[in-house]
Amino acid sequence: MEKIVIALGGNALLQKGEDGSYESQVRNARRTAQKIADLIEIGYDIVITHGNGPQVGALLLQNDCAKETIPPMPLDVLNAETQGQIGYIVQRELINALHERGIDKMVATIVTQVVVREDDPAFKNPTKFVGPYYTKDEAEKLMKEKGWVMKEDPRGGWRRVVPSPEPIDIVEKDVLKKMVEDGVVTITVGGGGIPVIWKDGELKGVEAVIDKDLASSLVARLLKVDKFIILTDVDGVKLNYGKKDEVTLRNIKLNELKNYYEEGHFPPGSMGPKVKAVIKFVEETGNIGVIAHLDKVLEAVDLRSGTVVRK
Repeated sequence: MEKIVIALGGNALLQKGEDGSYESQVRNARRTAQKIADLIEIGYDIVITHGNGPQVGALLLQNDCAKETIPPMPLDVLNAETQGQIGYIVQRELINALHERGIDKMVATIVTQVVVREDDPAFKNPTKFVGPYYTKDEAEKLMKEKGWVMKEDPRGGWRRVVPSPEPIDIVEKDVLKKMVEDGVVTITVGGGGIPVIWKDGELKGVEAVIDKDLASSLVARLLKVDKFIILTDVDGVKLNYGKKDEVTLRNIKLNELKNYYEEGHFPPGSMGPKVKAVIKFVEETGNIGVIAHLDKVLEAVDLRSGTVVRK
C-alpha cells in the first residue's frame, strides 16, 4: 500500500474565528483524526506533519504579557512546546479513532529539530505569519509598542511575522525512518520543526519558525513517499486569488506550476511555500503532490480533489 505524508494546515486544529481554547482544538483534532483513521483503515501508511502558527503566536503573546513575572522563553523553545502540545492532542485523538475501529496501531510524536543555515536571508526578511489576526490600527499600535514586525495576511487582517529560514536537514531523520519502517504512524516536524543551526560543533536553537510545508516536503523526500498531500482551508491552488477572474488549478504539470511560481502568482506568506514544497517533492522524487482542502482528504489521496501536480 502507498506511503503518504499528510501536512495538516492550521485549520486541522483551529478554524478562523475560533478562540483557540483547548476544547476547540480538541474538537477539531478529533474531526481530523477520523479522516486520517479512514486512510489507515484502508491500508495507507501515513506520516503526519502539522502547522503551529496560532499556537506559537499565542505562546509569544503569553510570554510578552508575563515577562515581568516569568522569564520569557526563546522562539525555538516555544516551537518545541507547540510540537509537544499539538502532537499530544493529534496523537491521542488518532489513537482513540483507531481504537473505535478495532485497529491496533502505534501512533507517536517525535519532537523534531530541523537544521537551517545561519546565513539564511530569511533572518533579515520576516515573512512567516504567527498568532492572531489584528486590524490595521491594532497592528500599527503593536509595532510601536512592542517592536513587532506586522504584515497584512492575504487571508484577511494583520498578523505578526517572524523569520522563516529554509529547512536543509532533520536531526532525527534516522529515528523517523526506523519508526515508519516499523509501521508506527509518526507525527513529525510539527510547526516546521525546531529551528537549529550547527555552530562550533554544536546544535544551537535560533529565533525563527520554519514553514511546515517546506519541512514536510523535506520529510516526504527523505522517506521517498508515494504521495505528498498538503491540506489547507482552500480547495486548491488558485491564480488571481480573491479576484473576479480567480481560477483554481486542478491537474497541472510540474513545469507549468514552476512557471506560475516564478512569475510571482503565489504570496510568500500563504500559498507560496505550499507550491514551493510540492515543486521540490515532485521534482526530486517524480511522484505526485496534492494541495487540497482538509475536508476532502480522501478525495485528495485518490487524486479527485485539489490541485494535483505530476512531473
